[in-house]
Amino acid sequence: MARVVRLNVAPVKSLGLQHPEELWLDRDGAPDDRRFYLVDENDRMVRGAVHGPLVQVRAEYDAAADTLSLAFPDGGVIAGAVTRGDAIVASFFGKRPVPGRLVEGAYSDALTSFAGRPLRLVEATHSGTGTDSAIPVSIISRETVEQVAPLDARRFRMLVEIEGVEPLEEEAWDGRVLRVGEALVRVGQTVGRCANTTHDPDTGRRDFDTLRAIAERRGRREDGEICLGVYAQVAQPGRVRVGDTVEPAY
Repeated sequence: MARVVRLNVAPVKSLGLQHPEELWLDRDGAPDDRRFYLVDENDRMVRGAVHGPLVQVRAEYDAAADTLSLAFPDGGVIAGAVTRGDAIVASFFGKRPVPGRLVEGAYSDALTSFAGRPLRLVEATHSGTGTDSAIPVSIISRETVEQVAPLDARRFRMLVEIEGVEPLEEEAWDGRVLRVGEALVRVGQTVGRCANTTHDPDTGRRDFDTLRAIAERRGRREDGEICLGVYAQVAQPGRVRVGDTVEPAY
């Protein structure tokens, strides 16, 4: 039987992942996943594919205290209460406007110094909009990843990792409602992949031609996209824990 084997969240989009033992899913997904994102000097969202080593920066957000900390690989830490500044509308992939507010303090300067390019930290105005597609849940099986290559599934940065299914079985659930722990999710389209998947999930350095491997082993979508894993919408909020079963509800 399929079960949840890892949960992956990023309080700041493109920075290092956290792996909680449980999370709450509401209609907007995991409330603090991709709560914050980065933009360049032209208000364009900055992806990890552009600067992979950003994954070496570990973010922690405490919603109750409204505090954010960034831990850098050299041991430096920037932490404090979140102070919101000017409103901004960022461009995600040149297609989708995402409103937010600039986060004041030393965060942006520290990230700029680390990346070697101008970066500003932004908090999304609306929960769930900081994800790539504005679809809150993503699912991938380790069997599907293994079919591509013996890779660490973290490089795909999916919210829910599962195991106990056939390779690509999650794609066969298109349109179906799954029970994932206490939550119900409706599976939708496959996830288009980008160059971020070619980076080691710990260092952010390019180490494997993942896109080519996916295209060779499972082909491309009709629109030419190279895809792996699936998106899902939350049909019924609930708690999801590592070890929970995953099965079609109807």
